Amino acid sequence: MYLVCGEALFDFFSEDDASGLASKVNFKAIAGGSPFNVAVGLRRLGVESALFAGLSTDYLGRRLQQVLHEEGVRPDYLVDFAAPTTLAMVAVGANGSPHYSFRGEGCADRQLSVAHLPALGAQVRGLHIGSFSLVVQPIADTLLTLVQRESGKRLITLDPNVRLNPEPNIDLWRERVATLVQLADMIKVSDEDLSLLYPEQDPQRVIDGWLQHRCQVVFLTRGGEGATAFSRTHGSWSVPACSVKIADTVGAGDTFQAALITWLTEQELDSVEGVQQLSREQIDAMLRFAVQAAALTCSKTGPDLPYRHQLA
Repeated sequence: MYLVCGEALFDFFSEDDASGLASKVNFKAIAGGSPFNVAVGLRRLGVESALFAGLSTDYLGRRLQQVLHEEGVRPDYLVDFAAPTTLAMVAVGANGSPHYSFRGEGCADRQLSVAHLPALGAQVRGLHIGSFSLVVQPIADTLLTLVQRESGKRLITLDPNVRLNPEPNIDLWRERVATLVQLADMIKVSDEDLSLLYPEQDPQRVIDGWLQHRCQVVFLTRGGEGATAFSRTHGSWSVPACSVKIADTVGAGDTFQAALITWLTEQELDSVEGVQQLSREQIDAMLRFAVQAAALTCSKTGPDLPYRHQLA
């Protein structure tokens, strides 16, 4: 089983108003949040998963819990809070890329404290962390404590997934990411993340620095330009994006992440030792599998992650 850690929320997508009246705005609400999506994505790809998250006892929180149940995500590590559910207002640009505005101050997903840290049994093969839960308190320090406790014992994967709306202090993001990259075995990062974190630095130089710690392989996603693998022992290379008609790119990065973990699990390499032993051919196969999975999500509206049977 893989334990995904972080926020669960509702994305509110604005829909076109046929009347053209600015005073009338229609929204479509979809359960989401990057860690939530990864946990669901793993289940759809056939991997057992659980979500370590704070859920509200309000209507939306109960709905998030129901979706997780329907998707088969294990509830063992969910914690209830009498606090609101975070809302993310999503506007999709002409190129399909989403723009977010979060309403999350004091909400349930941020409330996890060190007191809520679970004991983990041998069935938990690894942990995934990412997105704004890395930097908003108290959950940020809770997840850091968890990763510090488990690093070296279980596979740790990281996706910074920088969102400046919930936490605009980029120095705080840089500080926390710099700490976490020393503890992770595998990192997935987007070119957008790197441009926000280190706008004046060459991405390869940044990633080479990350590979000086525990990390064995970094995957850099570049949207329509494909993705690149950077291996500690096998160098770097790129693969092109799959050609699809893009509806939007919401959830594509989360799909990519879930696919990476799925590939490792299917090959029985979902461990610290497994990632250390990856050959160039294995990393390339994992990269291409993740690119294919992400393309399927881009062909659909919202974070509609693919099922295993949809991937060759």
